[in-house]
Amino acid sequence: MTQPSQPPQPKQPPQLKQPKQPKPERVTLYSKPGCHLCDDARAVVAAVCADLDVGWSEIDIQGDESLYRRFWEQIPVTFVDGRQHDFWRVDADRLRSALTAG
Repeated sequence: MTQPSQPPQPKQPPQLKQPKQPKPERVTLYSKPGCHLCDDARAVVAAVCADLDVGWSEIDIQGDESLYRRFWEQIPVTFVDGRQHDFWRVDADRLRSALTAG
């Protein structure tokens, strides 16, 4: 007696890794090219945000006339959670405190 053949089982798709969710951008750095203070601020913002796993973005004020008029004398300017935090220099400890304050 032969056994009835069983229908082939469908292959399970390989488990896909879920893409890492983008971090919400809590810090915005307003800057412009050729600004040495902006370079310093970028390094501080990048390091602190990486340590705390916080997203950040940078906006070139030269691409927006209203931003240029607003910030040209103060760049670099940092915002945390939509509120102005610092200008000219970014203090790493102060930025870290603002990001970890509950």
